[in-house]
Amino acid sequence: MGAKSVIEAASKVVPSERQLKWNDLEFYAFVHFGINTFSDSEWGTGGESPELFNPQKLNALQWAKIIKAAGMKAMILTCKHHDGFCLWPSAYTEHSVKNSPWKDGGGDVVFEAAAACRKVGIKFGVYLSPWDRHDLRYGQGEPYNDYFKNQLRELLTNYGDIFCVWFDGACGEGKNGRKQEYDWEGYFSVVRELQPEAVISICGPDVRWCGNESGVCRSSEWSVVPYFYSNAELLPSDSRKDDIPPPKKINLTVPDLGSRKKIKKGYRLIWYPAEVDVSLRKGWFYHANEDFDVKPLSKLMDIYYNSVGANASMLLNLSPNKDGLIAERDMETLLAMGAQLEIDFNENLAEDSTMTCSCRLDGEHDAQNVLDGNPDTYWHSGMNPKKPWIMIDLGDDYDIDKVVLKEHIRTGQQIEKFTLYGKTGGKWKKLYKGTVIGHKRICRFDEIRVQYIKLVIEKTRCFATIEAFEAY
Repeated sequence: MGAKSVIEAASKVVPSERQLKWNDLEFYAFVHFGINTFSDSEWGTGGESPELFNPQKLNALQWAKIIKAAGMKAMILTCKHHDGFCLWPSAYTEHSVKNSPWKDGGGDVVFEAAAACRKVGIKFGVYLSPWDRHDLRYGQGEPYNDYFKNQLRELLTNYGDIFCVWFDGACGEGKNGRKQEYDWEGYFSVVRELQPEAVISICGPDVRWCGNESGVCRSSEWSVVPYFYSNAELLPSDSRKDDIPPPKKINLTVPDLGSRKKIKKGYRLIWYPAEVDVSLRKGWFYHANEDFDVKPLSKLMDIYYNSVGANASMLLNLSPNKDGLIAERDMETLLAMGAQLEIDFNENLAEDSTMTCSCRLDGEHDAQNVLDGNPDTYWHSGMNPKKPWIMIDLGDDYDIDKVVLKEHIRTGQQIEKFTLYGKTGGKWKKLYKGTVIGHKRICRFDEIRVQYIKLVIEKTRCFATIEAFEAY
């Protein structure tokens, strides 16, 4: 396959409907809570007694209200971590809340969390660790896979709509540990059958781990990447016989996954967008000695702008304490973040403005479409344009320090390089230079008073689209 053919193929890769809906969430919460909260550990041994679990003031509604107030749109709960302890009364194990003193064994954290999410109007997702340090079937192959799929069925049938099933790839068994061959295809089939709208994340085909847990996103975070970056795509299948074999070493942490250089060999390409997961605290579970080790607002905002604002999502972890509550300092920080986001995006100054362009595909794809707030209408440059541009006239001079851009990703990820200019003193001044846009790019720059802002697309794959243009 020639270089031109590879780029044309890349331009035609588009997201699924479930991926598009996931993209729109942008910012959502992890909640790490379980037996580790009470044993003061990060990775439990699996030998902990259910008697330890007793969150006497547990209030999942508090979690959900804080999550929503922080600007997040969903919650993913660690229903079973590596220790194997289940936060719901599973019929397939005794290692669960049903044998804890909490509510005399009659409680169900998953039910309470799902109900709280519905009440405040955010989505609910489940985390289920494939690695299980408690269950003796782990390492026995099919018996454990059957057990795991039964647990999946419980979570996906008893708690309403699930937006995400998050599979962790962690396993610390070591050389002499138990070896379990996961039935990934079987796991995915259960999810697709019972919750077809849910994305399967991290160890799954829909959402990709960004490669670190530090909140760091690539400066060029491509959603279109070679097939072998997805665990699911490495499974043997007759439909993949013609794939170019993947490299011997596959590293998700490299700084470039989807540039022209990375796809030039003609590997089959998939839509596999990135998620940036990071914890509010140093650890993932609650530890009293970390009560004063909560990330400051400035750090959280930087992570937000460099993930949500750089074509990725942000998954921010919260750690309820032994009472089952979000600690006060954590709560204050999260509420401050929600307030800061409201301030930063309070008024879109681009509304009711005029947009012009250097070229367009046709009358239905005019530049004015980028201001109408409708995701189904957009500007399209036409095929193989030469540095096309769109320009906004705000109608008057305004102080601007942010521009938000969105590609129309239903038609693929096309833009490879762009520059923003502002007109001041009769001259155009460069405000921001970037690479990919994708679902969203938030361009931050020193505040400038302008009436005109021009977006110049320096390089595309086959054409350029912009779905939204906002100014703050």
